[in-house]
Amino acid sequence: MPGYGWSRGEELYVPTTLEILREWRQRLNLLHSRKAWLSVMVWSFSLSLLPFGAVFLLRYFSWKLMLAGFLYSMVWLGTHGTVYLHRYGTHRAFKFKNRCYRFVCRNLAMKIVPEEVYIVSHHVHHAYSDQPGDPYNARAGWLYCFLAADLHQQINPELSARDYTRLVGLLKHTGVRANSYEQYRRWGSVTHPARLLASYLLNWAFWYGAFYALGGHALATALFGWAAVWAFGIRAHNFDLHAGGKDRRERLDFDRESLAVNRLWPGLVAGEWHNNHHLFPTSVQAGFLPWQPDSAFAFIRLYRLLGGVSSWRNMRDKFFERHYDPHVRAERAARTYDGGDGSKSVSRQGS
Repeated sequence: MPGYGWSRGEELYVPTTLEILREWRQRLNLLHSRKAWLSVMVWSFSLSLLPFGAVFLLRYFSWKLMLAGFLYSMVWLGTHGTVYLHRYGTHRAFKFKNRCYRFVCRNLAMKIVPEEVYIVSHHVHHAYSDQPGDPYNARAGWLYCFLAADLHQQINPELSARDYTRLVGLLKHTGVRANSYEQYRRWGSVTHPARLLASYLLNWAFWYGAFYALGGHALATALFGWAAVWAFGIRAHNFDLHAGGKDRRERLDFDRESLAVNRLWPGLVAGEWHNNHHLFPTSVQAGFLPWQPDSAFAFIRLYRLLGGVSSWRNMRDKFFERHYDPHVRAERAARTYDGGDGSKSVSRQGS
């Protein structure tokens, strides 16, 4: 819990900008506690992407590489995040055939968000969606969401041994090597700093080398620089997907337990049809309707064809059975019709 708390009484407490920044400064203060290491490391790697972007713009700029960087950042990093962190890591919508396939998928993109930062808090998000306790509650504003990884998504550093074991269970299927309980008490995290640092460095070294082999420093700096756009943009992703805390759900947003909406852009670039996802969070597919492309599901299907996925759960049929087909029937029943004599159409319900 942040210092300003989740609520006042039963109502969400919206902290002031000053309260948020004061809390954020404390959460990143390594002199105050070594347990701030995780936020400091994630910010350090995110900020280290900016010099790559500067080098690209000042030395290697071209519109062709700008397009390549845009597609890598907006489409592939977004799709990979949806596949690995969201549908597999959090909701276990599918299973890998073995550890090798899991390792390959896990590292098919640059590492930016550690598993424990995303997965654990996302379980909480679904349990308290748009309510006090939701770690990135859009009702509390953009900054509340943007800095949530440091303010609201951290695990409780004072868990009992029993609860810590339960926590580790939320991440066990990802292959993340967990700290012992004694190490957790020291570092306040599931992941050990040395292991996460090594994971970042090896992953980034591999991908910079691969990009360099394909297109030299020009391509590598373009893609690394554009990755910064995703690294910072993902921090406020939920603010947009929950319509800035406003109720902007439309007729085909069938989930009414949250403010999630089926935004066009996230859906197109990452298969993130968010209202559909809240309706069936464990589904391997979220783009249920023909005009809702799902790049994440397309990748998972391809990976299954290659032998990497052994099973999945797809709720598309249930979506049509429980929600879309009844909606269509209700609209048809209420639609105006022509009586056949040229008279003004009347409603079935009012006739």
